[in-house]
Amino acid sequence: MDTNFNGGINIAIKIPKSKYEETVMFYRDILKLQVSEKPIDNPTVSKTHEVKFGNNTVWLDWVDNYTHSEVWLELNTPDVQLATEYLKSKGVNTCDELEKIPEDTHWIMDPAGTVFILAKPGS
Repeated sequence: MDTNFNGGINIAIKIPKSKYEETVMFYRDILKLQVSEKPIDNPTVSKTHEVKFGNNTVWLDWVDNYTHSEVWLELNTPDVQLATEYLKSKGVNTCDELEKIPEDTHWIMDPAGTVFILAKPGS
């Protein structure tokens, strides 16, 4: 199978509610980055803020059931289905139960537990 991967522009930081407001203030008031709250309809994310981070976007996601922060990354590929088949052939399974996402994307993890959204560029 011939498939390729590239890093995407989106980075999500999953933040426990006890550290959320302090974290938003850090990016907005201390680093003085452009931060804005965005509406979200997701059963596992209570609130989200978008942070302009150079050419990337950092999403600060409030998650009620976390005890520590996690960083989730975007991984782009031109053919998600082909890439998913390739990854499965290498022992990497999807874990779409982690969080609600569009049907044409998938969640995967590296061996250390870093979560990636597998998507077409621009989706």
